[in-house]
Amino acid sequence: MKKLLTALALFALPILASAQIENPVKWSFTAKKVNATTYEVHATATIDGGWHVYAQEAGEGPVPTSFKFAKNPLATPAGKVVEVGKLHKSFDKNFNSELKFYESTVDFVQKVTVKGKAATKVKGSVEYMVCDDHQCLPPKEVEFAVSVGGK
Repeated sequence: MKKLLTALALFALPILASAQIENPVKWSFTAKKVNATTYEVHATATIDGGWHVYAQEAGEGPVPTSFKFAKNPLATPAGKVVEVGKLHKSFDKNFNSELKFYESTVDFVQKVTVKGKAATKVKGSVEYMVCDDHQCLPPKEVEFAVSVGGK
């Protein structure tokens, strides 16, 4: 219960303290062809100075970064989303837990197997939470669509 109240307080304070909407994370989504049937879908987060985004296995407390992929009969995710970036680990007294996070930039990579030769789109969403040394913003969800397959 104490952790829940702490988390709610961390989410509510930035909203009450600031009338402007902060957006310290910019996302870009691209696809890279690996071979005839395999693509890598890259979700790259560029993070403003002083802020950090949590890893998929963040630790206890914050909302970890997570991906949902829409079902597509022509494109199937293969394996898990891989994180490429400088992983930081530190104890956070607000969450009373050792947390894993990224600063500056991180690239989340999902391999996708494409069936046939038709062009299609890999669609989905990423949910993430961003914090600095004093506050956390509420979790946010960003939708994406990346073209794969075809010529």
